[in-house]
Amino acid sequence: MATQERPVIAVVDDEESVRRALARLLSASNFDVKTFQSGSDFLDALPTWQPDCIVLDHQMPGITGLDLLGELARLGSKSLVIMITGQADTEIRTRCLATGRVFAYLNKPIDETDFLSAVRVAVETAGRTP
Repeated sequence: MATQERPVIAVVDDEESVRRALARLLSASNFDVKTFQSGSDFLDALPTWQPDCIVLDHQMPGITGLDLLGELARLGSKSLVIMITGQADTEIRTRCLATGRVFAYLNKPIDETDFLSAVRVAVETAGRTP
């Protein structure tokens, strides 16, 4: 887990506007935030740190959110994931939740209250306090 004073949340989404909006919301809620525009950018950063929670877009070019979940498991990451998606798909939702790594699965546009609640509980589950 992260060693910073405030919990660190990674936001991985190919949409810049979504990354910025979620980063502002999380920063205003007393979280440190690191943003990544792709799964590969996020994986490149992983060897040097471990976020307390990962907010992950399901549909990204290249490495999808589901692909990234598999890679996180292979790497032994303990971070819980909040999966976000612009296209509701029951089968994908079921597959994501079945991994045991996805703490919440939220559809865009994201309700801020539900999102922050999910992040806070995920961080508390990981043993950190916002």
